Amino acid sequence: MKNIFSNIKGDAFGGITAGIVALPLALAFGVSSGLGPTAGLYGAIFISFFAALFGGTSTQISGPTAPMTAVSMVVIAGIIASNDGDVNKALPVILTVFLIAGLMQIGLGVLGLGKYIRYIPYPVVSGFMTAIGVIILLTQILPSLGYYPKEDMEFVNTFKAQAQEVILENILKEEAGEGVLVLENFKETINRADQISQADILKESQTLAAKEASGALGAVKSIPKALQNINWLELILALGTIFIIYGFKRITKAVPSTLVALIVMSGIAVGFGLNYRPIEEIPSGLPLPNLEIFTNFNLASVSPYIFTALTLALLGAIDSLLTSVVADNMTKTKHKPNKELVGQGIGNTIAAVFGGLPGAGATIRTVVNITSGGKTKLSGMIAGIMLLIILLGLGPIASQIPAAVLAGILITVGIGVMDYKGLKAIPALPKDIKIGPLKMSSEVLIMLVVLFLSTFWNLVYAVGIGLVIASLMFMKKIGDLTAERSDVKALKEEAWDDEIGFPENLKEEVFVKHLKGPLFFGSTSDFQVLTQQIPNTAKTVVLRLGRMQYMDQSGLYAMEDMLQELNKNKVQVLFVGLLDQPKYMMERIDIIPDMVPKEHIFSNFKKCMTWIKENVKDEV
Repeated sequence: MKNIFSNIKGDAFGGITAGIVALPLALAFGVSSGLGPTAGLYGAIFISFFAALFGGTSTQISGPTAPMTAVSMVVIAGIIASNDGDVNKALPVILTVFLIAGLMQIGLGVLGLGKYIRYIPYPVVSGFMTAIGVIILLTQILPSLGYYPKEDMEFVNTFKAQAQEVILENILKEEAGEGVLVLENFKETINRADQISQADILKESQTLAAKEASGALGAVKSIPKALQNINWLELILALGTIFIIYGFKRITKAVPSTLVALIVMSGIAVGFGLNYRPIEEIPSGLPLPNLEIFTNFNLASVSPYIFTALTLALLGAIDSLLTSVVADNMTKTKHKPNKELVGQGIGNTIAAVFGGLPGAGATIRTVVNITSGGKTKLSGMIAGIMLLIILLGLGPIASQIPAAVLAGILITVGIGVMDYKGLKAIPALPKDIKIGPLKMSSEVLIMLVVLFLSTFWNLVYAVGIGLVIASLMFMKKIGDLTAERSDVKALKEEAWDDEIGFPENLKEEVFVKHLKGPLFFGSTSDFQVLTQQIPNTAKTVVLRLGRMQYMDQSGLYAMEDMLQELNKNKVQVLFVGLLDQPKYMMERIDIIPDMVPKEHIFSNFKKCMTWIKENVKDEV
């Protein structure tokens, strides 16, 4: 404990400053997620405190981040839509998914998988981060214009027929579950249908309208309607916020410009008594655990989101460990990746129980903490306590913040989170693949695929598809390089030093092949060409395997096929310099000794040449 209190003054100042910087972002992420500002604030409080307490990076400040909120937004919208648009009904399922994501993060840390996160290809991360920025920008255009699809009755009314279908379908599903749905007698169905009110239809229509306008694609579809129904006051509040955030940075960076914009624009809106739209009310008092997560747990309602929970866990891991690397570079220290994952997992698990958004290590807040004097875990814990004090003391005041101001803050976050380094590199990257008449870089292709699929389809699947494409392209490149370095050449075309002096009269009868590099699924097609290149005069083939370090199952069966073909043609095969791993593989399926007897395996070429001189005859 002595170490944690070794820098109290610096940690206190760093933690308080980071907490103040986190406040507007936490509120904004909460609003954009669909769960309200309280969820963002609770997430920031609990994740910041517990991730710092149990984590492996001393100066890390954690809380809701843009990538985590973007994925959470998709989860929340989907679960709310499947629960008749009722947030309260959907909340236990949503929080259970977040809880599972936290437990998965703890599992990743306990299993020691933190060190493998760095193997995720840069183009996948770049495309994903840029997509996050685009999604945030697009989804914040509507609230910046003061347009809310659920409140546009002309738009909502277009869904009335569909709403009636959905309600009737739900009645039929309920009756089927209760065993009262009988084809011959629809009296029960008719009775229930008669009880459907116009209010029920309106509520379902609003749910469908909100779903239609949700996400990046929904926002793009809704922009024309929003432009026809601009609320100029909301737009001015949003633009004023953006102007202050970028303008105040030019004056000084000592005070967070986001906080200045929040206070100034909220002060103007409240002080002049403007008729603006405030955020949802933030409840006063201490956060309370949502025990419905446990009492109303239903595996069937959660199971469709298990893969999404894993994505949240992995994304939080990547986000946090990248921030840890930034912190290491600034403080000249070394973080513990697996301990950091456990800490983040504990933070996310506890935040979920109290109704908070999931989060991760936040780069900007961590940098602010370090530059303000934070050096130990105490700084992250103080940031969480600072936010709790703000919640308890200023909750009612914070509830007066205009929604458009938070939309303006999020627009600047969206612009900032994009990977400009990756985008700027696009023209410079080598064009190594051809798609029809178009030549382009494989890395650019991966980035664009992830960017567009993430933005307009599904964040979770986009990352998976990006990883698959990146892996396949990597395998092809390695396969091509291996094949290029492992050309099929006869002895007379290429001789290693120990092959000089090979008897001239036996060069027609003996074919020597050098295998360089691993024999794996990416290089088997070139290896299979070998049998076709062996001259008809050759009765002995020498395979020099001293540089073939590795053989996978595909390579093993390619070797077996080649040996079977040679045996059928009465050609004997000699191995030289066979290494342990390929030898082990070939012994498993009896290539050794059935196809290549142990007396045909030599440790070096000198011994092999002695055997050739004694056993191979010049047939010319």
